[in-house]
Amino acid sequence: MNEQIKRATGLLVIEVVNSNPNGDPDRESDPRQRPNGLGEISPVSFKRKLRDLVEDAEGPVFKDVCSKLDLSPDEFRILESRGRNRSEISQEMGDDIKDFDQVKFLNSPFVHKYWDGRIFGNTFLEQGGNKGYIKTGVAQFGMGLSIAQVQIVRHTNTNKAGVEEGKSSGMAPLAYRVVEHGVYCMPFYVNPSNAHKSGCTEKDVELLKALIPYAYDHTRSAIRPDVRIRHAWFMEHKNALGSCHDYLLIDALTPRRIGPDPIASSSSWANYDDESARLPQELQEKIDSCIDLMVCP
Repeated sequence: MNEQIKRATGLLVIEVVNSNPNGDPDRESDPRQRPNGLGEISPVSFKRKLRDLVEDAEGPVFKDVCSKLDLSPDEFRILESRGRNRSEISQEMGDDIKDFDQVKFLNSPFVHKYWDGRIFGNTFLEQGGNKGYIKTGVAQFGMGLSIAQVQIVRHTNTNKAGVEEGKSSGMAPLAYRVVEHGVYCMPFYVNPSNAHKSGCTEKDVELLKALIPYAYDHTRSAIRPDVRIRHAWFMEHKNALGSCHDYLLIDALTPRRIGPDPIASSSSWANYDDESARLPQELQEKIDSCIDLMVCP
């Protein structure tokens, strides 16, 4: 086990305002929603935003974070980039990794190059002799689930300059699909038990913490213009094994919906009791620290 990395419990409190935080390809890119009306943000969606910030090596976020943390950009590249050719990855791994030897693997240029492979794990080592390698990474994000039901608004997009031949204007019926308002909670965990298998280091975790505050602000899009991380709680345990149950920490910091119906859709942040979302003294004493990454990004 990597003794430099302690176990940690995290919780993102994400407010969505007239935006689609995560489209569902099975429902024509509607915001993800469960049958009971609660909204979802997939872990893959959030990790993609962190990967995009790192992959943009010349972007202001990655350059600033590298400077503050004294990181070498060449050691923080992205393995699972968009449209990645898997055959090229296999060639880059080389024979040592194909035959899989743990020591050779951890000392290979392949491991030292890709940040997301070290911290999130990867899906490139699932065939042949690599069955013995645990692909699960050190940091895992859970499903983001809204505290209350969300209302989805759908409108038709129009284009004044026609996109079809012979037409002066165009329309995309019901193409604009957004959540009117919602507050989502996404738990995440740092598990040091996998650090010695993936090559993850304390610097990899520090980069993760530094990137989270910029995940939505610097990856905005036309359909996702206003997604706010209200809190990014990061609670470090006293040791690598863990000194408190994760669910107790998460439950304590989850805001509550105000009103007689606890799952009725909301219209603003004022509909939630955020003041009561605090760690009681008995939980604070069980962990090493509790910080909000959004306070000083």
